Amino acid sequence: MSFVKDLIKPFSIIQYLLVNLGFSLLILMFFTSGPITGTWNYLFYGLWSFLVVFTQWTGAVLINHLLDRKIKWIDKPVLRSILGIAILIFYSVIAFMLVKYMMYFIKYRSMPEDAWAFAATSSLFTVLISFNMSLIFTAIGFFKAWKRAVVNAEKLKTEMMAYKYESLRNQINPHFLFNSFNVLSDLVYADQAMAVKFINQLSDLFRYVLDSRDKELVPLSDELAFMQSYIYLLKTRFEDKLDLKIELKAESDELIVPMTLQLLVENAVKHNEVSEAFPLQIRILRNDTFIEVENSLRIKRVGDDSKNTGLKNIIQQFGYFTDRQIDVINANGSFLVRVPILKASEK
Repeated sequence: MSFVKDLIKPFSIIQYLLVNLGFSLLILMFFTSGPITGTWNYLFYGLWSFLVVFTQWTGAVLINHLLDRKIKWIDKPVLRSILGIAILIFYSVIAFMLVKYMMYFIKYRSMPEDAWAFAATSSLFTVLISFNMSLIFTAIGFFKAWKRAVVNAEKLKTEMMAYKYESLRNQINPHFLFNSFNVLSDLVYADQAMAVKFINQLSDLFRYVLDSRDKELVPLSDELAFMQSYIYLLKTRFEDKLDLKIELKAESDELIVPMTLQLLVENAVKHNEVSEAFPLQIRILRNDTFIEVENSLRIKRVGDDSKNTGLKNIIQQFGYFTDRQIDVINANGSFLVRVPILKASEK
């Protein structure tokens, strides 16, 4: 039922039937030859005109819906227009003739002797109506698709800005700075050479954050280089409590939404126990045209409940560039997120 409501928007089902009835009465008033007498004749010709209107309109709506699912207006507007007009004209003529034959049989309890001559009657008129109807539906379909594409583009741009802000905020939030400076203060007294390296890695990390904040996509190689700095900071902090490995190499034309991998690793560290008794294991590897980030699962019993905001943002941002889905698998004591590797040709 919801499918039907979506097709006949902006009307409800009752409104849709009433509008069809209204058009059928107009046809009955202006396009019947000669006066109609008798209640039976009024009902008969009223039903005839209603079936013509209903089959024409409903069929056209359904055909456009099916074509829109197979051929996108934005991708192939010419093919979509030609195919839509041709199929709508063909359907409209066939539907009109079937209604005509059916109503003739209901009235006379037999089929016309000369079926071809009967079909030819008013056939030119039918084709002209069908052609105009197909043009109207094609124009409506094109402008609806164009408007939908513009709205979606603006929505995705807004979501992209929110994601960039969220990613930047996650990196420089007080908890991250507090933990980093705590580690650094310990290193200054214990190992000055290591403290200098820690500062350099921290500097590289924030440089990447600032450089990528205005970019929609970055080379995968840059993201992996950034992750090395991020992993160094985490390993320095957690030592053997964290087992994190990257097992993939980037091709020159491969791209990714900036800080995707960092956010997935950050979520794993944030929501799982990281201890000597239960070291957190994280693997980042390639699976065909996807990157898989998998971590062992041992949810912390304290702390804020996860709202999956970061993961939702990632899904939204990738949806701006590709139709390939992001898979989230929580099973067998592990949590895996599979994100598509983008190509420069997809940008």
